[in-house]
Amino acid sequence: MVISLERVNDSETAALTRRTLFGLTAGAAVLAVGTTPASAATAPAPTSTTVTAAQAWQLLVKGNTRFVTGHQTHPDESLQWRESLVSAQHPFAIILSCVDSRVPPELVFDEGFGDLFVIRAAGEVLDSSVIGSIEYGVEHLGVPLIVVLGHESCGAVSATIDVVHGTATATGDISMLVRSIEPAVRATPANADAAAFLRACVAEQTRRSASMLQERSSIVRDAVARNAVQVISATYELVTGKVTRLT
Repeated sequence: MVISLERVNDSETAALTRRTLFGLTAGAAVLAVGTTPASAATAPAPTSTTVTAAQAWQLLVKGNTRFVTGHQTHPDESLQWRESLVSAQHPFAIILSCVDSRVPPELVFDEGFGDLFVIRAAGEVLDSSVIGSIEYGVEHLGVPLIVVLGHESCGAVSATIDVVHGTATATGDISMLVRSIEPAVRATPANADAAAFLRACVAEQTRRSASMLQERSSIVRDAVARNAVQVISATYELVTGKVTRLT
């Protein structure tokens, strides 16, 4: 039976994971299906290994396309799948996204339990805990792709613009977020169109966070150098739900 790179329904009794599919060498395999449901004890645990950064990105693109068009499959949510994850996890992508409640990565990319290693911080701001979490995903879980995901109408970036323009002040620890985002705002060419300027600042902040991650983390930088991980930036549109990779 020919196996495509699409997700195999995890309700089947001998489910194959996407990571297993990517490891097939001949493009075909036999899927043995029994006559009775497999127990959690015999359910195959996810296996990581051969998913490349390019393949991981394509999985995200396909999932986001399903989300945009309203054809979500809500994968990897069954009881059997959840129980198969008890002993180990093998996510195929690390997502650093904003905390905005309108941009939950698992929904945006139509993924399920164990698929994504998600870290969230307002404005994708990097601090030691964020960087350390990403390093764990790279060094201990072998995740091949890091996506820094900004989004349209980001409140953290918008607040920073107001502070830079002198129309607002930041109090408490919010000021730390503003200071971290401020360089991106100041580096963005002025634009009389406030909405366009905000979009440009969001893109700049997203790119800067992706670049700074590699500058500040020797673990990520070394992994990139040996092609063990790729770092990319992307933005999310609130109206359409589409994720666009930045150049």
